[in-house]
Amino acid sequence: MLEALRAGRPVNKTMLAKGIKNDSVITEILDLAREKKIPVEYVERYILDRQSIKGNSRGIIAFAASHDYATLDELLKIPAKTGEPALFCLLDGIEDPANLGAILRTAWATGVHGIIVRSRRAVGLTSAVARTSAGAIEYVPVARVANISQAIETLKKNDIWVTGIEMTSEVDYASVDFTSSSAIVIGSEGKGLSPLVRKHCDTIAHIPMKGEINSLNASVAAALVMHWAFRQRIE
Repeated sequence: MLEALRAGRPVNKTMLAKGIKNDSVITEILDLAREKKIPVEYVERYILDRQSIKGNSRGIIAFAASHDYATLDELLKIPAKTGEPALFCLLDGIEDPANLGAILRTAWATGVHGIIVRSRRAVGLTSAVARTSAGAIEYVPVARVANISQAIETLKKNDIWVTGIEMTSEVDYASVDFTSSSAIVIGSEGKGLSPLVRKHCDTIAHIPMKGEINSLNASVAAALVMHWAFRQRIE
């Protein structure tokens, strides 16, 4: 793990066992993680052992990225190169690799210019995400940010209209105009949009549904809205 950090390999996050002895190797790992702004989490050792392929983590695990991340500035330059109004999707704490992989696959199919994810308490570009994306991870750039609310404000300063998706809204997502520069915000599984992220969105819209189920899987919700934006842009 130390060699991976020294070599500059992309790492999503580092997890250490609570109470681990802070020797010279651990100290250097923590220093490099801090320098490279890699999130560090302290958890119970059994959690690390469960994540380890051999079942023995030795108290520390690094989650390496399966693909390099873009920066938010790099994402913002893409629409101008394509000559299209911007279309981005922000994910406020998606934790399931299958959901992120499916969202990447739909983003690729619907012309989304990039995905923006949280660096903490969220899934990164893991091998499981790469498999689920069916190759889309190679074509859809993903930016990782520390704060989704701040990312939203950056988008708004670049004249991008931000729509959050939440079931409690009275606005139908189909009534939102996605033909101009737009960004779609999808909340985490189970919790939806965080209150602060919700506050920063320009519009909050819901997906109408029939029956007893009051919410959709995050990747399904993202797919419906991204495809509606795509349809608006080609008609």
